[in-house]
Parts: sequence; structure tokens; C-alpha cells
Amino acid sequence: MGRLGFLLFVLILMLSLDWYAFTGLELILGQINGFSTLYWSISLLVVFGFIKVFQDIRRKSVDMIRSVSTNFLMGAGFSILVGKIVFIGLLLIQDLVLVLMQIVGWVISLATDLSFLTPERNPNVVMFLALLAGITVLSMLYGITFGKYRFKVEKVNLKFPDLPKAFDGFKILQISDVHAGSFDSLRQVQKGIEMIKAQKADLIVFTGDLVNSLKEEINPYIEAFSALSAPFGMFSILGNHDYYGMYQVAQRDPNAQKEYMDDFNKKHEQIGFKLLNNESARIEKDGESIRVIGVENWGAGPFPKNGDLNKALEGVEEKEFSVLLSHDPTHWDFHVLPHLKKIHLTLSGHTHGMQFGINLPKFKWSPVKYRYKRWMGLYEKAEQYLYVNRGFGFLAWPGRVGMSPEITILELKSS
Repeated sequence: MGRLGFLLFVLILMLSLDWYAFTGLELILGQINGFSTLYWSISLLVVFGFIKVFQDIRRKSVDMIRSVSTNFLMGAGFSILVGKIVFIGLLLIQDLVLVLMQIVGWVISLATDLSFLTPERNPNVVMFLALLAGITVLSMLYGITFGKYRFKVEKVNLKFPDLPKAFDGFKILQISDVHAGSFDSLRQVQKGIEMIKAQKADLIVFTGDLVNSLKEEINPYIEAFSALSAPFGMFSILGNHDYYGMYQVAQRDPNAQKEYMDDFNKKHEQIGFKLLNNESARIEKDGESIRVIGVENWGAGPFPKNGDLNKALEGVEEKEFSVLLSHDPTHWDFHVLPHLKKIHLTLSGHTHGMQFGINLPKFKWSPVKYRYKRWMGLYEKAEQYLYVNRGFGFLAWPGRVGMSPEITILELKSS
């Protein structure tokens, strides 16, 4: 199937789904004058909106902040699409139940009437299904207008019997997944940075994905992030998205990869981060020390696997208290837990909490949990901890619902 054939297939599929959703909404809203025109106008606007968004993204300079209109069109279009999918799914379940009931009745009565193949929908049930879909759309619209910059500070206290006494009460601040290329407001980003500064952490760490794909995406925000500082320094690592620009460069000129990454590394330095690429740094306080270890990205599945834990641990003593920065939480189960060297605390990001879900004290859920075993918050196994940060920015869908952007304060305690 060629590109034209694929596009035609997608168009026919979308029109079929739109028609199916229309048959349900028409039952409860068809009496409203102009309903049909309004419905199909919105459907066409969503399609044209997506086309405009992709054109804007392709044409824009990566040195520019993404426009609010581009993000809104992308977010609103996707929100409406998700709402339709929810409505279509629920409507299909109802129709299948009705068909099954008609078939059972037909078999029992041995009737020959085939009218059961067109089930009669209950308008009240359809209205309820439409309300559920509407709530989904409204919550997602909230996410793209307010939720994406509603930064939240999460405080975590961790006790370790072998933590050096000098580090009792030591505060590590973690941010992750900035994805600078998605931002549309420098002012809102600065609001999050001011919240970071207000925490007065001893150490600041960033656990990968500074950009979406190209290193230049961080340029408009370097000055803002460079206002951060901490008494014991700031450290960073690379996430999977941080390599994608290098891969694009390599397609044009394989010899330009090193130059690209060297320039990217300098952007970390301009912010004030010490980039740890499979290496470690000793943090000293009152004659005692801990280690901060950083690995390049390693992720299960189709993600870059440049992380080398053995190399990063070179020079780290057997009983030295260690904090590992590793972007992808799958690294913890595959390499960190089985390793002979005990790593007390691993800090990761990557999942974003899928930017959508429920985050209550005693109930946490997101669709991403079906992809990642460790997807948000604190995990403990074999006296080792993993913390998965929800991320500072957003990617693809420019919004957050129930999964606020996160600034984490981890306070180390000597038990």
C-alpha cells in the first residue's frame, strides 16, 4: 500500500468513526437546529487544525518558543478525538449488548423477523454515554489550558541505616523531562523555576530529556534555568529524546555526531549542570561523602541503550552510599537491582505518568501502568529505592490531567 492508499484508508476510517458517533449524538441532539452542520464543521476543523499544527511545527525555527495557538489547536483537536473515541467505544458496547439481547430473544421465540439487526438505542443511555465523553473532553481541555503548568512539589522522606551522619537531613531536588520544545510560555516556565529555587535544596539533579529532538529547543530557556543553583552542585544526565537530534544529524553527516553532542553538552554547562555520562561525582560534607552516579539512557524496548552502569561505578567503593541518576525506570529492574554493588537510591523519569490519570493518596492510576511496571512515585526492593518523577514539561499532547508537572524533594535521613 502506497502513501496515497494509506492516507485514503485513514480518511475512510475516520469518516466511518465520525459517522458512527454522529448516529449516536443525533438521537439525543438531532432536534436542535443546525446540529448536523455544527457536528461536521467541528470534525472538519479538527482535521484542518491537525494539518496546520504539523505545518507550523515543520516551519518554525527551533530557536523560537512554540506558539500558544499551535499548542491549543493540537491539544484541543486531540482532546475532541479522544472524546469521540470514548463515546464510540461506549456506544459500541451498548449496541453489541442490544444485538445480543435481540438475538437471544429471536432464538427463544424462533422468530423470523430480522429487525433485531438494527438495535433500538435508549436515548437516556446514549445521553449518559455522551456525558462521560464530554467530561473526558472538558478535563483534557482543562489540562491544555491550566494543568500543563500547574507545578506541584512532592516531598519524600527516606531513611537509610548506612547514610553518613553528615548527610542526615540532606535535601535532593529532582526534576525530569523538561521537553523544552513543547513549551509555549517562558513566563510559566519561570514560575516553575521560582518554585524550585524556593525549596532551597542542597543538591539539584535533572534526570534526562532536556529537549524533544533538537538541542536548539532549549535555547530560549537557558537563561531562565541558569538562575538555579545549589550548595552542593547540580547534575544532569541524558534521556532518550536527547539523542534524537544526533541521529538526524548522522543521516546527513555521520562525522557530525560528536560535534552535535559536544554542543549539546555545553548547553548543560551553560545552565550550570555537570553532565554525568556513565560517570560519578563525590559529594563531600563535614569530612564524609556520598556518590552521585549518572548513566546515559538505557531503556527496555526500542530506546537508546547507551547506559553503562559498570563504567559509571568505576572508582565507587563497595560500601559507599550512592544515588544513581537513570532516565528510564526499566533500567532499575534490568541492571540496578541485579548488580553486585548496592545502589541505595535511583532517580528516574521518562513515563510522565502519561500526563493523564488519577493521583490520590490511596489510589493511583494511569494507562501508562500497563506499559511500565514502575511508572510513578516511590518503589522499594532489597533495601534499595527507586523514585520515578512525573516530569517538569510535556510531550506530544500539550496538557496534563491528574498528573501535574513535578518538582521532587527527597530528604535523606539517617535511621
